[in-house]
Amino acid sequence: MKKRILIFMIIMEATFASAANPPAKTAAPSGPEKRLYTEEEFKKAVMVEAEKIMKKAGSGHLVDFSKELLEKEDALKAKEFKLQKEQEQLKINSGEFQKKVVEFQDEQKRFLGCVDSQNDKVEKRITQMVEVISGMKPQNAADVLAVQDPDLSVRILGQLEAQKASKIFNLMDKEVSARLQKQFLQMKK
Repeated sequence: MKKRILIFMIIMEATFASAANPPAKTAAPSGPEKRLYTEEEFKKAVMVEAEKIMKKAGSGHLVDFSKELLEKEDALKAKEFKLQKEQEQLKINSGEFQKKVVEFQDEQKRFLGCVDSQNDKVEKRITQMVEVISGMKPQNAADVLAVQDPDLSVRILGQLEAQKASKIFNLMDKEVSARLQKQFLQMKK
């Protein structure tokens, strides 16, 4: 875009210069002059030259228009740069988020593995208690289960043979037996 404007200005300058001043013979420069400009200096110089040319042409509106075009182009470049930076940051954030999701899932698997492991250990201990209780005399088993945690007692009674469980229920205190039987009937399988 800047190149077009610059070319347009050069053509206009050449047109106006040739129309206003017929070509005159000038001496050739003694040596090539090379000047180095920063981008900012170059932009300033182009703007100054563009203003001179447009003012010579007698159109102040064109000067304002060309300035406005160059300013808008600079603003667009700045917005594009900002957008590019935001997209890069979004990619970085997205990668970090994915990494955290994977870490969370790994931690969740470990936690669930620990819970499963603990549940397996509890089930093994209950199975051992069932074996111990089934090897006891019904009165001793009734005495032990009557003082145990009701949930544990119900789970153990649920895994005993029906005849052994009924004998144990009959030998327990009536209140304890009734409460455990009610809980036994409501037990989820």
